[in-house]
Amino acid sequence: MKDNPESGDLHVAIIMDGNGRWAQKRGKPRLFGHHAGARRVSEVLEACPDLGVKYLTIFAFSTENWKRTQSEVAGLMSLFRRYIEREAHRLAEKGVRVRFIGDRVRLDQKLVKLMDDLEALTEGNDLVHLTIALNYGSRDEVARATRRLAQDVAAGRLAPGDVDEETLPRYLDTCLLPDPDLVIRTSGEARISNFLLWQSAYAEYEFVDTLWPDFSAAEFVKVVGRYHQRERRFGAVPG
Repeated sequence: MKDNPESGDLHVAIIMDGNGRWAQKRGKPRLFGHHAGARRVSEVLEACPDLGVKYLTIFAFSTENWKRTQSEVAGLMSLFRRYIEREAHRLAEKGVRVRFIGDRVRLDQKLVKLMDDLEALTEGNDLVHLTIALNYGSRDEVARATRRLAQDVAAGRLAPGDVDEETLPRYLDTCLLPDPDLVIRTSGEARISNFLLWQSAYAEYEFVDTLWPDFSAAEFVKVVGRYHQRERRFGAVPG
C-alpha cells in the first residue's frame, strides 16, 4: 500500500447510504433511489479535481447486501452493468482511472467482464482514481488477504518472522491505493459497516444527515473543507 498522499492528493471514501429511504419518502420503489444515487456519483466525481481529491472510493455493494430481496439485488446488478456501459467512455475521456475492489467470484460473469474492460480502458488515466467497492466487505477482504499470505508462507516465499503490520496491506484489494484520509457516511447513520477497516485506522470520519441522492457537490465541498480544519496527529502530541 502506498504511503499517505501529499496535500492535494486526498483520498476520500464514501459510504453512500440512504438510497432506499430517499425513494420510499417519495412513494417510489427502492431501486428508484439507487438510480438517483448513481447519478449523484458523477456530480461528486466531477468536483474532485478542484478539491485536491485524487482518490475517491465508493461503497456500491457490500457482501451483506446479498441478504436483500432477490428483486432488489437483481435490480442493483442490472444497474451496475448499465452504469459501466453508459459511463465507460466518458470516464476514460475525463481522465478517470477506475478500479474495482471486492470478491468477484459471486458476481455475474458479464458484469465481471465489463469491470475488467473498464479497468483496462482507464488504466493509463491519472486525474482521479475512482475505486468502486462491489461485493466488498472488509472482514472478507482481510480473510482473503490472510489466506494468500498464508499460502506464500507455506510455499516458502515469505518467512513467518517477516510478517508484520506492513506485510498484510500488500495482500489487500487496496494494495495500490493510499489509505483514506477522510471517510464520509451519508443518511444520518453513525457506523462504518465493514468498510475499509484496516485502511481507515487513522482516517477522519464525517457522518452527515443527508441521504445520498441529495448529497450535492456543494455539500461535498463543505465536508472536505471541514476536514482541512482538523489537526491530524496520528498518535503524536500536538506541536
